[in-house]
Amino acid sequence: MKKQDPAQPNGNRLLSPQRMQWSTLIIATVLCGGLLTWLNIPAALLLGPMIAGIVISLNGARIQPNGTLFLIAQGIIGCMIASKMPHSLADTFGAHWLLFIVCVFSVIFICMMLGWILTRMRILPGTTAFWGLSPGAATAMTLMAEANGADTQLVAAMQYLRVIMVASVASVLMKVSGEHVPATSAAIDLFAHGSYVAMAETFGLIAFACIAARLLRLPAGALLITLVAGVVLSQNNWIEIALPQWVLVLAYTIVGWRIGLKFTRPLLKHAAQVLPRIAISIVILIALCGVMAAVLVKVTDIDPLTAYLAMSPGGADSIAIIAASSKHIDIAFVMSMQMTRFIILVAFGPIIGNIMRRQAKR
Repeated sequence: MKKQDPAQPNGNRLLSPQRMQWSTLIIATVLCGGLLTWLNIPAALLLGPMIAGIVISLNGARIQPNGTLFLIAQGIIGCMIASKMPHSLADTFGAHWLLFIVCVFSVIFICMMLGWILTRMRILPGTTAFWGLSPGAATAMTLMAEANGADTQLVAAMQYLRVIMVASVASVLMKVSGEHVPATSAAIDLFAHGSYVAMAETFGLIAFACIAARLLRLPAGALLITLVAGVVLSQNNWIEIALPQWVLVLAYTIVGWRIGLKFTRPLLKHAAQVLPRIAISIVILIALCGVMAAVLVKVTDIDPLTAYLAMSPGGADSIAIIAASSKHIDIAFVMSMQMTRFIILVAFGPIIGNIMRRQAKR
């Protein structure tokens, strides 16, 4: 794990030793994850570490999972998604490509309008609102915001608050709709896996994706590369993807920690004055995406939960984990929509940000 500076001198020093912080985090994660699993809450293995991370971070902890571990976790999740993709993936995208483009740009347009309103009302400066509301990988959007002159701390607060709110709403909907499949056999199958050759191929793909993502400096690159390469290689029977359950549990835990531990006291203090209005804007964004999901259900034969997760403005990794907790969700449709939107945001986000910055100056 990556070493961080000790806790602030004037802050809460209850958790100041790093080993104590990690020990407390692990214990809190086991308790939260165990409780949510016992309650059959969808994506409990993601939400538990996330909640534990928030709690100890707000109590003075200043730790983060090593960046390489987070990269590996993204690669594992990418392989998990690829293994669940049906062989009809190309047909799904080919049949709905126009629908994907319309839906993706509609969500981006909603983010632009909400960002423009927040900027015009002088709630947030410059393009901070747009980058903060942009749905995609939260870390990637924060890095792009920094490169384009936005307030990085405010963007980070908005991004991670949005991810938590979206994940919570999606989990509640999964529970209410009865689509969640309880992981009753998780403990029994924890160490189950495919052949050792398949495991070696899978881990080799993850290692390649992590190295390539580092060299290319591609936002969420490990997730994107393993997802695309995993689908192509596995659906052509060139490799077999095999991931033991304990590996997935570790990946979910690292992603949850990464999100939860971002909510430090200095970050929330920086965003405190505008936090209620930021939360309201995120609620509006989630509601409008829900309306669009309802329209999607009307014009297609997609089930409501699949439509909601596809339109959901959350991080692709957290949405993938939630979608994977049900056998009835069309994960190919969900992830095709999520990744299409992410790619378009990475490609056109700086252009949109420049347009909004010029409008803000006027």
